[in-house]
Amino acid sequence: MPTIENANRPDAGRERDIDLINDLRALPNETPWVEFKQDNTHPEMIGRLASALANSCRLEDRERAYVLWGIDDSTHRVVGSAFDPDGGKVGNQGLAIWLNQALQSSVAFQFRVVDHPDGRVVILEIPPALLAPVMFKGTPFIRIGSATTNLTDHPVHYHALIERLRPYTWEHGMAQGYVTSEEVLDLLDDSKYLQLTGQPRPDSRAGILERLEADRLIGRDAGARWNITNLGAILFARDMRKFDPSLARKAVRFVAYDGRDRTRTVTHRRDWIQGYAAGFEEWVGYLNGLLPQNEHIGQAFREEHPLFPALAIRELLVNALIHQDMTVSGTGPSIELFSDRIEITNPGKPLMQADRMIDLPPRSRNESLAALMRRMRLCEEQGSGLDKVIAQVELFQLPPPLFRVGEDSMQVVLYGPRSFADMTQDERIRACYHHAVLKCLSGDRMKNATLCERFGIDKKNAAMASGVLQKALAAGLIKPADPEHPRAGYVPAWWA
Repeated sequence: MPTIENANRPDAGRERDIDLINDLRALPNETPWVEFKQDNTHPEMIGRLASALANSCRLEDRERAYVLWGIDDSTHRVVGSAFDPDGGKVGNQGLAIWLNQALQSSVAFQFRVVDHPDGRVVILEIPPALLAPVMFKGTPFIRIGSATTNLTDHPVHYHALIERLRPYTWEHGMAQGYVTSEEVLDLLDDSKYLQLTGQPRPDSRAGILERLEADRLIGRDAGARWNITNLGAILFARDMRKFDPSLARKAVRFVAYDGRDRTRTVTHRRDWIQGYAAGFEEWVGYLNGLLPQNEHIGQAFREEHPLFPALAIRELLVNALIHQDMTVSGTGPSIELFSDRIEITNPGKPLMQADRMIDLPPRSRNESLAALMRRMRLCEEQGSGLDKVIAQVELFQLPPPLFRVGEDSMQVVLYGPRSFADMTQDERIRACYHHAVLKCLSGDRMKNATLCERFGIDKKNAAMASGVLQKALAAGLIKPADPEHPRAGYVPAWWA
């Protein structure tokens, strides 16, 4: 919804607006995303301008567009304005409400009245078009130089705008605005960023800020100040609690129970307040230190191995981080450790079927976050994560992981050791399907002998594996690789 604010805003807000006004006045000319006015407050003109500036703002890749009343458009001097957006009326409606109804799609514009030292200035701040061109009374407008014109009269600009329109990207939204360079480095762990990206430390603060800006972790604001993006905060915050609560709630939560269900005593509870990249290795070390150990008798000595494969835990944690839906409010990734399993949950449904998550390249809502995590080698190259998890599960001969899709969440359950005899029928069938997928991905075929090996079944009991194969066939999860040659093995049902 549009809003109107007055000069009784917090001092920092007024200071930023004064800096913003001075920065815009310093431009040599009006631009496709900035318009100066003195007294022209005709509602129809404002509506056309709002449409044109929103569309031009997207086309110019700017974060905001502006109309400033009280500025001479030739000299850019502050001359003051008596415009009262709060008191403006169009018929029986207030100006802001009328304007909101006349603009499609809805634009979260904002009027602000600022007491600039040189006179009263009114700012209309307009965000860029998001999913479609913004229209005023059914017509889209655009700025060509300093002129406002019908967008459809300029097909080159129209098609360029359509190309630039993309769904909202949470990563590039603002986590903290109008902060000094000192505050940027207080809030973000620049040392960890430089270390993980393999960059030498610049000699100056300006050099560090330049690196952060290049990766879109921060962006320039008015008055030589900065905005910290959601991407910067979620990855490199020193303390996520110092940001907006909606971002702070994206912190990873860990709970360990002394037993197999949530009614048992909580033995460990921790919320990680660092950004995902800044705290990742510490989290993994903490988790590995808590994982139960399983005694294994080697050739000569008793050895202890983690109950859950460390590599599998790492990959599942990364997947929860980068594939979560950041727009789901009030929650973030969680890890729950039980005596027999570990459950890793992230907000948001997956963008593909759960049973195809092993073989298909992942589709992420957070491409910038995923790309930077891969560049920092905190996760696998695209498409090689979950297959490694399944391979680790098979190596340790564990029950197959369960991929569970909730109403607005995705959960992976990784189980501790259980023999074939102790697995449920569903687990045996799921393990058979996962095994078939892994074999196909490696250019091989699942056979009775390979399934026996996966389950730890002695060859003399191969009939037990045959029974699982028959049930997986009946469930439609696998099929013969070559119906004319039964010994050719089996492939997933969807395999071409």
